[in-house]
Amino acid sequence: YKRQSMTLILRISMNFLTACCIALAFLSSLARCIEFVHHDYAAMYDLMSMYAEAYPHITRLYSVGRSVEGRELLVMEISDDPGRHEPGEPEFKYVGNMHGNEVTGRETLLYLIQYLCESYASNQTISELVDSTRIHIMPSMNPDGWEIADEGDYVGVKGRYNSNGVDLNRNFPDRFGLNPVKRAPETLAIMQWLEEYPFVLSANLHNGALVANYPYDSNVNDQSVYTASPDDDIFRQLVLTYSFAHPTMHLGLPCYEGDSEFKDGITNGAEWYSVIGGMQDYNYENSNCYEITIEQFCQKYPETHKLEGIWHENKDALLFFMQEVHGGVKGFVRSARTDCPLSGSRISVSDRDHDIFTAVDGDYWRLLSPGTYTIQASADGYETLEAMVEVCADSPAIVIHFKLVNTTVEDTSTCVIDEATTSIPSLYTNCVTNAATTSTPSLYTTDAAIISLCGLLLLQFYQLCF
Repeated sequence: YKRQSMTLILRISMNFLTACCIALAFLSSLARCIEFVHHDYAAMYDLMSMYAEAYPHITRLYSVGRSVEGRELLVMEISDDPGRHEPGEPEFKYVGNMHGNEVTGRETLLYLIQYLCESYASNQTISELVDSTRIHIMPSMNPDGWEIADEGDYVGVKGRYNSNGVDLNRNFPDRFGLNPVKRAPETLAIMQWLEEYPFVLSANLHNGALVANYPYDSNVNDQSVYTASPDDDIFRQLVLTYSFAHPTMHLGLPCYEGDSEFKDGITNGAEWYSVIGGMQDYNYENSNCYEITIEQFCQKYPETHKLEGIWHENKDALLFFMQEVHGGVKGFVRSARTDCPLSGSRISVSDRDHDIFTAVDGDYWRLLSPGTYTIQASADGYETLEAMVEVCADSPAIVIHFKLVNTTVEDTSTCVIDEATTSIPSLYTNCVTNAATTSTPSLYTTDAAIISLCGLLLLQFYQLCF
């Protein structure tokens, strides 16, 4: 009789625990429910404000300026310390809806904001990404154009331009001085934004094709020919990351009969068609930021019922691309005597005609594809230092700090003196010999923690009873 009673109690208890776990998972999924609808300006503002208020410990809502008609160019910052640049932490940005009638970037970025906020406490991969990256998300660069665009538009142009009829992706200064046009307020806002934040990596989201596009977007003759940047290998690595994380983009299929096909779902911008005054080239030439352009969906303004599928097709690609900000080489450049940061120091890479510059804290991030390089740090009035580095695939950024010796004027800075040596090892590397192969962690299993906890509870209860 005692054994039967114990068995009955055990069954009831296990059923109760199971029901509790199911209920927890259900409630968790409800909390992360995304409403797949098109958001006008008011709805977008309300949604972003709601998440900023609900998650103040990881978010900050701000504006970089206003559109022609006075709508705010809203940005959601997501970070474990919102509102400040953490020395050594890279900054990343997404920009959507640059062309007002190309809308999936606007919606997928709103969904991404919701997903990152809701998953932060339960998904370790998302937590680590947010804790190690300062993320900036601008769902709409052209809110005025969106307001007049038509749902269902496939290849049209209504709403493409801003309220003054300006194509914002033809409005930036170009590297040849061929685009001396008046800058739109939206363009000026982006240019100022790039000056204020030390962005490392970015993507600009569009519609009208299914391809990942990389610099250069133009050439001096404005012709449709392959025009490689000094970091062509890095850009190819970046676009392939997005393309192969998307279920179909990497197949390179045309959107319709007679449309372009793209090997591996990627293209050099200028080879596809030349764009004078584009934003991705401006980022690369005028800041430390490496930007690519993603064409997320063949249709420019898809109907509401297609949004959920578009989100699921692009979610992993958006997340994996963000993680690319943590590759290459990073570190600080400081004074050898005082340890003060040397902002504006030049970071050069051997045989590569593209330098970057340290941020206000002396920190830098230099994206590199796998290979062996000589990295050089220099600043006016200081000796130049070099380091040899070996970068391996799928490895975190190599940390190289440079301590530069002043050679001209008396250094009267009052930072804490650091007695660390200025010598540089013969080779830095992030390669691991004979490392066991590990699987890529899931970026989207939001209920994994709940399921694991429930399983542990059931196992412990069973062991206690027997």
